[in-house]
Amino acid sequence: MAISKNTLNAANQQGAARQARHALATAVRFDRRRKKLILTLDSGLELAFAPHLAQGLQDASADDLAAVHISPSGLGLHFPTLDADLYVPALLDGLLGSSRWIAAQNGRSGGQAQSAAKSHAARLNGVRRGRPKRQEAA
Repeated sequence: MAISKNTLNAANQQGAARQARHALATAVRFDRRRKKLILTLDSGLELAFAPHLAQGLQDASADDLAAVHISPSGLGLHFPTLDADLYVPALLDGLLGSSRWIAAQNGRSGGQAQSAAKSHAARLNGVRRGRPKRQEAA
């Protein structure tokens, strides 16, 4: 399928507009000593984060993380040995993965919370042979 000049020009304009709206990655490296990915943006801002916080990088080795590349647009980070990608604007929004993945991580940490009330409820549920059945609304 051939791409017309008009289609190509429209795509180039759309890409340029997207790049103008977001900070672009100019450098990225994995700091083995600190165990952090260091991302430098065209604004001069540096962002450092622990890779295990990002979707697709949880179990990555140091060698996998060191092989990171910046996409030609400057909007993405690519980890070829992991077949994983991160979108730079999402990193800046504080989202190190899809909204579904982030929700799962938040739920996991919430489920691990310890409190006197939670321990008491668990003991009561154990005495009653499990959590009470949910009552259907009438």
